[in-house]
Amino acid sequence: MVEFWAFVLGISILLYILLDGFDLGVGMLFPFAPGEAERRRMLGSISPVWDGNETWLVVSAATLFGAFPAVFSIVLSAFYLPLFLMLAGLILRGVAFEFRYKATTSRPLWDAGFVVGSYVAAFVQGTAVGAIVQGLPIENGLYAGHALSWASPFSLFCGLGLCIGYALMGSCWIAGKSTGPLRDFSFRVLPALMAALLVFLVVVFIWSVEIRLQVLHRWIDRPALLVCPLLGLVAFAGLVLSVRRRNERFLFLCGATIFIAAFTTLAGSFLPYMLPFSMTIWQAASPPSSLSFLFWGAGLFVLPVTLAYTLIVYFVFRGKMTEEGEY
Repeated sequence: MVEFWAFVLGISILLYILLDGFDLGVGMLFPFAPGEAERRRMLGSISPVWDGNETWLVVSAATLFGAFPAVFSIVLSAFYLPLFLMLAGLILRGVAFEFRYKATTSRPLWDAGFVVGSYVAAFVQGTAVGAIVQGLPIENGLYAGHALSWASPFSLFCGLGLCIGYALMGSCWIAGKSTGPLRDFSFRVLPALMAALLVFLVVVFIWSVEIRLQVLHRWIDRPALLVCPLLGLVAFAGLVLSVRRRNERFLFLCGATIFIAAFTTLAGSFLPYMLPFSMTIWQAASPPSSLSFLFWGAGLFVLPVTLAYTLIVYFVFRGKMTEEGEY
């Protein structure tokens, strides 16, 4: 049962990154769109799915709370301020998304809220990942750092990197959903985003070697993990080829594969630790009776319903928007 809930947690986090990642990316690209018509179409491309995407963040948090409360308590203690900022950003973004449609004179204000909320949420998530990879101060199963222990230069740089990655995903999504000037805009910004992502990956790898991250030793101990970065390289090559041919058919798939490769590399490097390298999955898990209770409710009902809802929404709203498509 512990392994089942660890798998559920991993899948729900990955789905959140992939799904909410691209719509946060659309928000980050929003101020650079050529005009109001293109901005409305950008919103129209994510309006059927953006709130459903964030459901996976709720699923991840609920799974962590119910199945792995020890990690939940440490994460809350370590990232109290970043999590507050992330939630504030997501709320601001959601409110602005709805209000800017009806607003006239205050529309620039809501546009700014939408953009700022998107950047803040993405940056905070990347910073948290960087801090976890670098290692949290934990003693006797409790967080032993202070309120800003997460804010190292390395973790902040990871925040910047996730913003670039999400913006790239957003651009891939827009290209696949649009035609005309908005599609042209996506193909214009993609080369710069790809170059920025490549520079980030090279710098973060060199930085990781310089500060001797413990996670790098796992790549030597587990050479099979190198398959994941190779998969990411193949996806990046596919992205380059698609942009050169201006073919959006596989753009989003390639972008998503890069994220999947990065996620599986990290997850494979951490296992069996849930917080590297201080607390294993089994040390963090709830008692077997609690995990079984969760399984009969959340495992057999909530998760399948949420997954089915996600699949149905994406199937119904598949394909490109029409030229008149707007929110």
